[in-house]
Amino acid sequence: ATCGHGCKYGECMGPNKCKCFPGFTGKTCNQDVNECGLKPRPCEHRCMNTHGSYKCYCLNGYMLMPDGTCASSRTCDMVNCQYGCEEVKGQVQCLCPSGGLQLGPNGRTCIDIDECSTGKAVCSYNRRCVNTFGSFYCKCQQGYELKYTSGRYTCADVNECVTNTHRCNVHAECLNTQGSFQCKCKQGYRGSGFDCA
Repeated sequence: ATCGHGCKYGECMGPNKCKCFPGFTGKTCNQDVNECGLKPRPCEHRCMNTHGSYKCYCLNGYMLMPDGTCASSRTCDMVNCQYGCEEVKGQVQCLCPSGGLQLGPNGRTCIDIDECSTGKAVCSYNRRCVNTFGSFYCKCQQGYELKYTSGRYTCADVNECVTNTHRCNVHAECLNTQGSFQCKCKQGYRGSGFDCA
């Protein structure tokens, strides 16, 4: 079985037929399934979609149960957690619905961890880190786009001269470079390439 377009989060099962890993969908299994939007809903109170999965959390005053339901809890009510709580060995702890969030100094509300600035996020050399609330993702550097070539996804150079996304003067030539472009005034014209006279 060969899948010319590749299967990003899945395996190739037949000619151009992907079987996606749980939590992913699409022809090339490159799209995350938003489990929070599924019917029946996977969580009783609140749901946070994550890459390839999801996390349940409860309203204040409720405790998260192993099956994703929320049980009313006097102790949780007293602690006043932002995203519900759990009881571990008789100790009540507030929860954060994602590994990219941490309990704030008050021990009740969740604050974002910027994985990009703390160095927790690892993106390959030609990708840049973009922080999101509770997580992060790796994006191709400016001037590059995600392409599927020879069996894998890579960040390929965008040829601005071909895609017509350059800002060269009408009297200038566009020259493509890795991740960027240059403009050179045509013969008989002088200037920066963006301005030619």
